[in-house]
Amino acid sequence: MLLNTLLTSLQLVIGLSFGSLALVGDALHNLGDVIGLTLGWGAERLSQRPAKGRFTFGYGRSTHMASLANGLLILVAGGVVVVEGVERLYAPVLLHPAPVAWAAAAGVVINLLSARLFGQHHHHDLNQRAAVLHLLTDAAVSVAVLISTLLVGLTQWAWLDPLTAIAVGLVVMISAVSLLREAIAVSLDVAPRGTDLVAIRAALLELPDVVDVRDLHAWGVSTSRLALTAHVVRLEQAPTDDGHALLVEARRRLRALGIRQSTLQLEVSHEDCPASP
Repeated sequence: MLLNTLLTSLQLVIGLSFGSLALVGDALHNLGDVIGLTLGWGAERLSQRPAKGRFTFGYGRSTHMASLANGLLILVAGGVVVVEGVERLYAPVLLHPAPVAWAAAAGVVINLLSARLFGQHHHHDLNQRAAVLHLLTDAAVSVAVLISTLLVGLTQWAWLDPLTAIAVGLVVMISAVSLLREAIAVSLDVAPRGTDLVAIRAALLELPDVVDVRDLHAWGVSTSRLALTAHVVRLEQAPTDDGHALLVEARRRLRALGIRQSTLQLEVSHEDCPASP
């Protein structure tokens, strides 16, 4: 957050002072990063609070809301840059390449460094993945701005800067649409991306005396925590115990598949009972 705040301030000052709309566009996207990282950090902290009162699942869904807000911010920022770029094509502004190039280079370094600070744990967390996506996209945008600025310095083609700004805005909007689709899907309780429902069902069906798995539901309690419910059907001739050992083994298998929060209900079925589809 601190790194990107400094970068945004630097790029806005240089972009506005030396006539680079592409750099201003990069700064606006970095501003979206700052807001997005702030939302993501706050949501991450909120999601760790214990369940209380009516919030029986806790506050995990706050990370979904942060991802959704993040995507909307990126989409709006990209649209602003595209509109400004089209207008600048018809009214080019004198560009001073040297300071703009240095600011763009700083954007590449800082965004890659910020993304690196997240480590390798962001792949299974939509909230953190959204933040890393912002940062990596910004690094690519800064590279485009840097190349464009160097070309303007060599050729004096002023139209390259707004054209690059338009391309930057479009890339930003495409990344936002992808993020929004995933955030909306998760908010609708879809099984999170990467959840292998076939493998989960198979793991439960391999349990002793289990003949069917019904009403299997998996959803994200937060962007990093998965919950599951299912009815596990056993043969009527199964051992007359309370099923405790079977449930313990079932939960062990589910934990191996990354599911630490599960609610399983045992049912009894006749041997010739057809399995559910």
